[in-house]
Amino acid sequence: MPIKTTLNYSPNFDPKKRQKKSIKFLIFHYTGMRKESDSINRLTDFQSEVASHYLIKRNGEILCFVPEPYIAWHAGKSFWKKHYSINRNSIGIEMSNPGHRFGYPNFTSKQIKSLIKLSKELIRKYGIKKKFILGHSDISPDRKKDPGEKFPWKLLSKKKIGIWHNFSNKYLKIFRRIKLTKSDEKTFLSKLKLIGYFMPSIKKRANKYLIICTIKSFQRRFRPELINGKPDKECLIIAKKLAKLM
Repeated sequence: MPIKTTLNYSPNFDPKKRQKKSIKFLIFHYTGMRKESDSINRLTDFQSEVASHYLIKRNGEILCFVPEPYIAWHAGKSFWKKHYSINRNSIGIEMSNPGHRFGYPNFTSKQIKSLIKLSKELIRKYGIKKKFILGHSDISPDRKKDPGEKFPWKLLSKKKIGIWHNFSNKYLKIFRRIKLTKSDEKTFLSKLKLIGYFMPSIKKRANKYLIICTIKSFQRRFRPELINGKPDKECLIIAKKLAKLM
């Protein structure tokens, strides 16, 4: 049965159609605006130059801004593995949520239910792999925090949407805040690169900020209990496990 969506077209897309086989990524966002109506207005305003393919409202209603065959302007400057400018290869889904600037409430159960339903349909339709189901902060760690640490990645993985580790919180907590050796730090960063994060040379001082942001992005998604940009033994254990899944 087709998923019910409400059409509310945005002008913010590339007019040339893309081939179905070019769609490889599913990217999740939050809107980051105080009012849901403001988010909808922005995503349909020509001057904003931003739009996703879909938006899921707090009540679970799914809006379609840009038809899937077209490139929507949702990811901006982005990278994952060997892919850059991920707009051209992705479908973007916005979750209506004020975000970190405005209190960052939990996503609603109705939203999550709609998200699972829509994601499963898109995965089936385009053959999207788990390793290419990402958050905006994964692909743009120095610019974005969304969809944030409250996004239900663990639950989604149980529905075969995205990757996750299988360690219990009780086990992992033992290793939290345990400092890494210099060798282990290098291993951790190499695992982030294997997972898919862009990892610049650690020898250049100018790259330090990006590396810290990338670590926070990893923590925000896979270790949301502590987001400090400092890798510890818990982070290393998780990263080693995830690298094997990629």
